Amino acid sequence: MTHSALDPAPPAGPRPRGRAALVIGGGLAGTAAALALADAGLRVTLIEGRPRLGGLAFSFHRSSPAGVLSVDNGQHVYLRCCDAYQWFLERVGAARLAPLQGRLDVPVLDARGRSGRRLGRLRRTALPVPLHLSASLATYPHLSLAERAQVGRAALALGRLDPRDPELDGVDFAGWLRRHGQSPRAVEALWDLVGVATLNATASNASLGLAAMVFKTGLLSRPGAADIGWARAPLGELHHTHARRALDAAGVTTELRTRVTGVTRTPEGRWSAATAGRPADGSPVEADVLVLAVPQREAHALLPDGALKDPGRLLRIGSAPILNLHVIYDRTVLRRPFFAAIGSPVQWVFDRTDASGLRDAPGAGDSQYLAVSQSAAYDDIDRPVAELRARYLPELERLLPVARGARVRDFFVTRERTATFAPVPGVGLLRPSAATDAPGLYLAGAWTATGWPATMEGAVRSGLSAARTALTDLGRPHVNPLPALGGGTPKEVA
Repeated sequence: MTHSALDPAPPAGPRPRGRAALVIGGGLAGTAAALALADAGLRVTLIEGRPRLGGLAFSFHRSSPAGVLSVDNGQHVYLRCCDAYQWFLERVGAARLAPLQGRLDVPVLDARGRSGRRLGRLRRTALPVPLHLSASLATYPHLSLAERAQVGRAALALGRLDPRDPELDGVDFAGWLRRHGQSPRAVEALWDLVGVATLNATASNASLGLAAMVFKTGLLSRPGAADIGWARAPLGELHHTHARRALDAAGVTTELRTRVTGVTRTPEGRWSAATAGRPADGSPVEADVLVLAVPQREAHALLPDGALKDPGRLLRIGSAPILNLHVIYDRTVLRRPFFAAIGSPVQWVFDRTDASGLRDAPGAGDSQYLAVSQSAAYDDIDRPVAELRARYLPELERLLPVARGARVRDFFVTRERTATFAPVPGVGLLRPSAATDAPGLYLAGAWTATGWPATMEGAVRSGLSAARTALTDLGRPHVNPLPALGGGTPKEVA
């Protein structure tokens, strides 16, 4: 992506009279849509029911024995192939807060090694695809020589699939892996290691179409596509503070703590949204363009009759949970920024000491803050904190021997029971496009038909897609910042 080709942020100040747009929902999808519509010259109002922007990628403050911390509700990462999310970071001026690795390098600890825990690494070289991963795969200690050879063959077969083929949507990924010679160990140590984190589902519960998209785009498109990036500051700083500043500069009117209770079409053909909690007088908001950038069940509740041929399909899009465990030790127990685990209930562990502000907190001393991210956490999402503590602290001690002598200063849990849509086989038939059958009404959200699983990338893509479709319908010239959202290099389209 060529960031220099993107439109600069428009100057602050009132928008000229003209077409108006209303975006309902201030997550990444809604914020991206609002910015794109404002950049094209529309007068935009963004309404969000929460007191903050960012949707399910947010931060909050917590008083801990080690001090007041900035806590992310969950550990979020992105990849170098996530062009839309990188556009978002650049657009809101936060790219420096979420840098990418120079090269993919994932430490993988096996808690069930024959002689105790064993470390392996998944990393790339600068060689062209698929040779960029060949050296890592050839020495990956968690698979046998025969399993590594079979993984290579399956990867080549996966690379020949077209993720857009609708027939792949109805096939489960686990069955495809079995048919291509993948052992249960290979599924655990490689395919699910990556797939659970990106799809929020194990292979048995994942659509082959979405799995092929993840692996083909992330691992088999270009050498650096899977390099990992993550926020080195609280997510709220990126997705709320910087985003709000960018919205203000673009002339977007942002109303937080405001709930939309219904939308109707006016006799003049505009859209009117009834609200509760508006800072003004609670009067309806009217606009020519309406973008619903809310979760699928909320969108279903707000959709007017006739907007979709089968609105009930939105209710058939299931959800999947993510659990995050937050552990503060009285000393440093991990000297890497993160690692993944197999042979243990623990999935991914990140060091959040600096990002949370713990390093500089009074009384923190040598304390370290680890965030344990557990995707597809159906078995654990409703467990009491005491049970989670008893289950996971011994596992961390198995993986990190230094933790055995450390004191736990704080342990707490964040739960997102409906963190993402469930990427099960057949879900592609349920995901709607941005356009609806109601003129001027558009849908955005990671659950819409982006071709991506429920990621920050998918959310931003959906917002840009909704804005692009709306602007095209209006005949309004605009810049498409992402080639993948329309083809070619960033250019003005009508």
